[in-house]
Amino acid sequence: MEYNTTRDKMLLPEYGRNVQNMISFAMKIENRAERNRAAQAIIEVMGQLNPHLRDVDDFRHKLWTHLFVMSDFKLDVDSPYEIPKLEKLQEKPNILEYPKSSIKYGHYGKYTEKILATAKETKTPEEKEFLKTSMSNFMKKLYLSHNNDAVENHVIAENLKELSRGELVLDNPDELTSTNTLLRSMGMNNGQKRTIPNNNKNNSYKQKQKKKFKKI
Repeated sequence: MEYNTTRDKMLLPEYGRNVQNMISFAMKIENRAERNRAAQAIIEVMGQLNPHLRDVDDFRHKLWTHLFVMSDFKLDVDSPYEIPKLEKLQEKPNILEYPKSSIKYGHYGKYTEKILATAKETKTPEEKEFLKTSMSNFMKKLYLSHNNDAVENHVIAENLKELSRGELVLDNPDELTSTNTLLRSMGMNNGQKRTIPNNNKNNSYKQKQKKKFKKI
């Protein structure tokens, strides 16, 4: 009896032992033309065994790459694509550099700070007024997304002035959009994370159906 532990190792087990044996047989074919035909036939079988690869861009290129991997890069055939190299496939990606700068107020986010930091570049008074109004209400909305119980307008005004380095100053913080209006626009109620849909109609319908079946 032959055990898997005594067989050759399968480099890509998802294709199965038979495909691995087919590749091993193709490697022993001496005639190059016949070896190429065998490789084409194996590619078709691999595609049928893994139909999900058809959703991958250039899936035939991927199949040819797998063919060479399963042959340990020893199969000498004419590939329609560049033959991959083991060193290239084993290359590790470069380590991503993550931003190291800290955020003053996490609930506002980094981009809010960046936008307000460039407030001094706003030239016309009209543009500065629009930036002040839109960003202050936006900051209040972000604040409510983290804490929808209460928010003080003067806190938003102080944070706006601080993050804009004194360029944007709210003369009357009470003119900001009301908390209830912002919560409704976010699909929230005071003290609730999300509005719960009213299912009274569905419940009453179910109760009527139950009574009907009981009578029957």
